[in-house]
Amino acid sequence: MEVQITSNEKNGKAFLGEDQSPLAEMTFTWAGSDKIIINHTEGSDALKGKSAGNKMLMALIEKAKEEGFKIMPLCPFAHSVFQRDASIKDVWF
Repeated sequence: MEVQITSNEKNGKAFLGEDQSPLAEMTFTWAGSDKIIINHTEGSDALKGKSAGNKMLMALIEKAKEEGFKIMPLCPFAHSVFQRDASIKDVWF
């Protein structure tokens, strides 16, 4: 299952499954044009143990590196990943 990312000028999400009823999603808010704030990660029981949260976060990190924006992880899950992985600190705000 591939991670999809949707966004407008105010907010967005990375998700697995269908847009209207995702199996997992990571929501974010734009803070200006160069930063997103990840505020929530949620997944269905069907995806527990399948690294859904990590897949969504890595998709957002890849997008941040490609497009030149930073990520502020207020979501406890995303924040814990940033604290543990030195290879992604270049996009951490």
